[in-house]
Amino acid sequence: MKIKHQLSIFNALTRLLVIAVLWFMLPVLVQNVVYHHINNGLLEKKKKFIDHLNKEEINDFIENADDSTETYSQFSTLHNEFLVLSKVPMKAHQKKTTFENDYRTIEGEENEYRILQHHFRYEGEDYQLEIGSSLSEVKDLTFVIRFFIIIVFVVILFITFLADTFYIEYLLKPFYKIIDTKIRRVNEPEAFDHTPIKAASRDFRELDFVLNQMMDRIAGLFKKEKQFISNVSHELLTPIALLKNKLENLLQNDSLDDNAVDKIAGSLKTLDMLKKIINNLLLISRIDNHQYEANEEIHLREIVSDLHEDLQDRIEDREIQFTNLIKHDFIFTGNKTLIHILIYNLVTNAIKYNKPNGFIIAEDGFVDGYYFISIKDSGIGMDESQTEKIFSRFARISSDQEGQGLGLAIAESIAVFHHIQIKVKSIVNEGSTFTLWFEKAN
Repeated sequence: MKIKHQLSIFNALTRLLVIAVLWFMLPVLVQNVVYHHINNGLLEKKKKFIDHLNKEEINDFIENADDSTETYSQFSTLHNEFLVLSKVPMKAHQKKTTFENDYRTIEGEENEYRILQHHFRYEGEDYQLEIGSSLSEVKDLTFVIRFFIIIVFVVILFITFLADTFYIEYLLKPFYKIIDTKIRRVNEPEAFDHTPIKAASRDFRELDFVLNQMMDRIAGLFKKEKQFISNVSHELLTPIALLKNKLENLLQNDSLDDNAVDKIAGSLKTLDMLKKIINNLLLISRIDNHQYEANEEIHLREIVSDLHEDLQDRIEDREIQFTNLIKHDFIFTGNKTLIHILIYNLVTNAIKYNKPNGFIIAEDGFVDGYYFISIKDSGIGMDESQTEKIFSRFARISSDQEGQGLGLAIAESIAVFHHIQIKVKSIVNEGSTFTLWFEKAN
């Protein structure tokens, strides 16, 4: 949905930019056209005045003017036009005819005019002729144009937004279908639907074709990896079992001295550790390859209670206080065995790295509709660099503790398989809190 919204916003901004340009440019263009028209009208009036001008009329103008100013003026009754003739000496290099916008007060009313100023000489005298035309109509016209642009913009924006919404929805429908039916199944190559998507766009058809090819290759790689896992299970675990059996038989030989017995016992312990590592790696691989079913109904409170009972001896040996504050009977659909392993690894991790007479608190709750379970301990804690790599395979918090560093890697693989998020908060020498955030409750 983000692409659709982004396209709609982009189109709206484009239209807004176009309207903004029209808002500023169109009145200017109209104004220039109107000024050109007014200028032509003023030039025609000037020509008629000059062509019919004679000394008698000038004297008549001057006689009707104020003697101190030697200026004659006349204007229309609506103050839309005025004409002023004055005796003004011409300056050197002065243009004969110019246009300007200026405010003039006529009979106590001030208005802006487009004014033509024309300087001429008549019978040895210098005169200045001013003919003005009111600009009030131009301002009114500019206001009407801008108001009309706003109305048109609102109508266009509303109509095109609706059109874009439906058109983009139609245009991107094959894309969303590809996401839902193809890309979301990338981790399930066996269930991938290779049926071509019907799309009018060639780009979407090409994308669908490439995805089908990619999934064919991924399915082949998954098949090879499963075969490899099967081979490893047989080729490695079988010899280990044979060696372990032979060593156990050797221990039954009474002729062995204590040194030989210790060496054989050490070898058996190494074989057990090797077998455990291989089984853990195989477990991670099977989880990552989605070789487990996830359709069981799981009561998480029941799992935590069972683990509390199962690990009671280890908890008492370390003199740790385990507090079970799980209150909600949250039901989760997944693989019960894997979820049991996930929480088991977190709890045993809290026991292993805890301090003597420490505590472990298991609690749950809801935040914004999401259910969580947290395992908090009073252990040795971790710094930021350790927290960043604790889910890596063979990573160990402390070299003093036993283990292969696969417990949390397995926990993360199980969490990813069930779409669960694991969050970690830890402070050195104060403890750690592992929180499982489950999918949003219905």
